[in-house]
Amino acid sequence: MDVLIQEFSEYLRIEKRHSPHTVAGYCRDLRRFARIYSEVSGLTTADIRGFLLILRDEGLSSSSIARSLSSIKSFFRYLCQDKQLKENPAEILETPRRWRKLPHVLSLTDVDTLLSCPDSDTAIGLRDQAMLEVVYATGMRVSELISVKGHNLDFEAGCLRTMGKGSKERIVPIGMVARRSVEDYLLNSRPVLAKGQKVEELFLTRRAKAMTRQGFWKILKTYVRQSNIKADVSPHSLRHAFATHLLDRGADLRSVQQMLGHADISATQIYTHVLEKRMLEVHDQFHPRS
Repeated sequence: MDVLIQEFSEYLRIEKRHSPHTVAGYCRDLRRFARIYSEVSGLTTADIRGFLLILRDEGLSSSSIARSLSSIKSFFRYLCQDKQLKENPAEILETPRRWRKLPHVLSLTDVDTLLSCPDSDTAIGLRDQAMLEVVYATGMRVSELISVKGHNLDFEAGCLRTMGKGSKERIVPIGMVARRSVEDYLLNSRPVLAKGQKVEELFLTRRAKAMTRQGFWKILKTYVRQSNIKADVSPHSLRHAFATHLLDRGADLRSVQQMLGHADISATQIYTHVLEKRMLEVHDQFHPRS
C-alpha cells in the first residue's frame, strides 16, 4: 500500500499539479486507511464503510471523515485509471454534504486596528504593513502571498498576478492603500532586508530569505495580541474578511469567486448569509408591506 500511495502522490503533484500542502493531506488520510488495510486487492465497499465507522468511533469530526472519504475515492479512481484495479469499491459511496461554517469574521474596526499596528518607522514594520494590506486587499491565500515575486506586480494597472490552487493563474486588483504600502516597502524596507542578496520572492525575512507560512502566522499573531482582538484570528481570517466586506458593500458573488480563485462557486457560497442579510434589509426598506 505504501508504494501505491507514493505513486498516487507523484500523480497528484506532477499530473494534477496539486500543491505540496494538498498532496500531504491526501497522503495523511490514505496512510491512516493503510493502517487498517495493507492491501487494496479484495477490498469491498463494506470494508471502506467499516473504516469510516472506525474514524467516527475514534472521535473524528464529520468534516474530517468526509475529507478522508474524498481522499480514498480519488485514490481508488486513480488505481482504476492506471489499470491496477478492475473495479472501484469506493465508486458508489457518496460523500455526505455538509454545511461549511464561516469562521469568525473580523469587523471593519478590527481590521483597521490590526492594519495600523505595524511600526512604519522600521523596515520590519513596513514589510508587515505591506503583507497585511495585500492579504486584505486581494483575499490571497498565505501560500499565494509568500510566493509573490516582484514581476507579478503591475502598479500602473493596480493589479497583482498570483498562482492559486492547481497552478491556476489569476489577476486581482490590489487597491490604492495596499499599492502604496508595497511601494513604501520596496523603496525603504526590502533593500535593507535583502542585504545585497538576490531573492525573487517579494516578501523577505530578517535573514534575507523568502517569507514562510509559519513566519507570517507568527507575525499576524503578534499584531492580533497588540490589537486586543479577542477572536481566534488565523491568516485565513483576512481572506474571509475580504470576501465578507466586499459582499456586504454590494459586490456580486461571481466577482468575489473570481478574486478568491475558487474553481466552483459552491465554495464561495459560504458567504451567502451576507447576501441574505442584505436582501432582508432591502425588503424591509422598500417593500410596501414590510
